[in-house]
Amino acid sequence: MLKNPFKKTSIADKYQELINEINALESNVQTLTDIEIRNKTAQLKKRYQDEQNLNGLIAEAFALTREASVRTLGLRHFDVQLIGGLVLNSGKIAEMRTGEGKTLVATLPAYLNALTTKGVHVVTVNEYLANRDQTTMGQIYRFLGLNTGLIQEKMTTPERRKNYDADITYVTNNELGFDYLRDNMALNIQEVVLRPFNYCIVDEVDSVLIDEAQTPLIIASSVKTSVDKYIIASEITDYLEVNKHFEIDEKNKNIILTNQGALQIEQILGIQDLYNPRDPWIPYVINAIRASALFFQDVHYIVQNNQIVIVDEFTGRIMPDRRWSDGLHQAVEAKEGVPIRQTTETTASITYQNFFLVYPKLSGMTGTAKTAEVEFDKIYNLPVEEIPTARPNLRKDLPDRIYKDEFSKWNAILEECKSISPIGQPILIGTTTVEKSEMLGQLLNENQLGYQILNARPENVRRESEIVAQAGKKGNITIATNMAGRGTDIILGGNIQFRVRKELYNILVSAKYQKKQNKINNILPILNQFKSTSLKFLS
Repeated sequence: MLKNPFKKTSIADKYQELINEINALESNVQTLTDIEIRNKTAQLKKRYQDEQNLNGLIAEAFALTREASVRTLGLRHFDVQLIGGLVLNSGKIAEMRTGEGKTLVATLPAYLNALTTKGVHVVTVNEYLANRDQTTMGQIYRFLGLNTGLIQEKMTTPERRKNYDADITYVTNNELGFDYLRDNMALNIQEVVLRPFNYCIVDEVDSVLIDEAQTPLIIASSVKTSVDKYIIASEITDYLEVNKHFEIDEKNKNIILTNQGALQIEQILGIQDLYNPRDPWIPYVINAIRASALFFQDVHYIVQNNQIVIVDEFTGRIMPDRRWSDGLHQAVEAKEGVPIRQTTETTASITYQNFFLVYPKLSGMTGTAKTAEVEFDKIYNLPVEEIPTARPNLRKDLPDRIYKDEFSKWNAILEECKSISPIGQPILIGTTTVEKSEMLGQLLNENQLGYQILNARPENVRRESEIVAQAGKKGNITIATNMAGRGTDIILGGNIQFRVRKELYNILVSAKYQKKQNKINNILPILNQFKSTSLKFLS
């Protein structure tokens, strides 16, 4: 009998039996003491060791995680979040709308798969999110008797090994990928930090597995560098014209030198052959033209402390320890007139696409996966399941507006801000580059509209959490590059808890300084700094 193509099985129907089973266990789990819940983890681990199958543990593990979340964070997983957890445990991608609690959903399959004692990696796109998620969700795991790890940039090898040996480890895709490369280059087992892969949950999976899929992670070593050639090649670009001496291939970020261009360069350099293998000029010239025609300051990189610092085009964040390969970074340094550092050659490399396929069990979550559903299925064998919202969506998603040029677009954004701002509605404006965010800021300045800006500039990055926390405050206009678009909660009305914590932190730091200066041992000077009033109404 043929299937009806118009009849679709609801995702809720598919998992309803398991959801009912989890809900049925809830009342029993609620009666357990904290110690009894912790003992349940040991029992489930033993059952797995005996049966070597997680499927029989799903309902009980999810019920325990839900109760642990209620007791530690005061958050109870909705049924739709249980569905999200079941989808992730099935090795699929859960597409969940913004604000539906993906971070909390990940605790369900993470706890379940950690019962194998083989380790679970929860991958996020930046250190801020990894730190935040490990701090908050770690309370659930520790309550259940598991330990958590967090990998950060400046950690030593022993620290990394200790954190990877935890039951559940929060880590960024960059750190994880480079640790994998370093492990494969290690000459001594003591230098290896990762254990065999088991299960991975990728947050913002479309960003990591699609947008950055072909981005190679490269470990390189320094080689002898001809600084003079980079400087001369950079100066030559002033005498070359696009479409006459060279053509631009924007898609592949490359340039093609024409015959006329080759002759022009040979004439300027006073050489016979640009391609002479004994004294090659061609790689220096090609990179110099690429640096001039395809890579721009405040778009692809910023100049910081007299160095070229790459801006990640997908996350909008600066990458101080990353450099372009094959002489391109040196060409950009010559273009900007900063000191030219040594050229590097690749010693180890892997793309995210190949790296994440190493995991025997992989899943992911994001708010935008359906648009790349075919690629996920074809490349990673990861089906996409759309998770329903806990409540009906009240946000109005208006149709896109398309303008014939950038001038019209920016003016339209300005007019929209001028019409919305007076009524106090907070506005968040997303831009793609540092340059555009600052241009829009200047436009708002000229029209006497106050704003906060968040981009890859160091002075703004330092205030990232503060800017994002208050983006929902009445009347605020926040301009942000895509660095702020991943996994950060913006609370309508502003985040009062953040403001109180910040004020308290400032007071304590000030008091500590005063104590050092004046040897004050009394807490009263601290209390005097609180902005508070007291008033009694009597009748």
